[in-house]
Amino acid sequence: MLEQFTSIGIFIFVGLGFAVSSLLVAWIVRPKRPNPLKMSTYECGLETRGRTWIQFKVSYFLYALVFLVFDVEVVFLIPWAVEFLKLPWIAFIEMFIFIGILVVGLWYVWKEGALEWK
Repeated sequence: MLEQFTSIGIFIFVGLGFAVSSLLVAWIVRPKRPNPLKMSTYECGLETRGRTWIQFKVSYFLYALVFLVFDVEVVFLIPWAVEFLKLPWIAFIEMFIFIGILVVGLWYVWKEGALEWK
């Protein structure tokens, strides 16, 4: 049984090795000449005014999170819709449960006011 997982272990080892070696090579060859101009805050080519570290509105994060949830939903719905006629009835019931969970999540987000632009 262990022989079956050898290829998976090799794949993980090579993938991690590639990632670590890429980061290591980038760290070695990068230019290392910091100066005050390079270390200053850059915002769209304009000089910053006031504090550069401000609090970020949580609502932007919630919009992105809700978008991500429904984007992932589409990834599951499209293959299901393409193969709909070939699937057994249990797949139809499971998809209704999946969509129901997402509808409950959307209802909760709407109820909490996360979709209101303030």
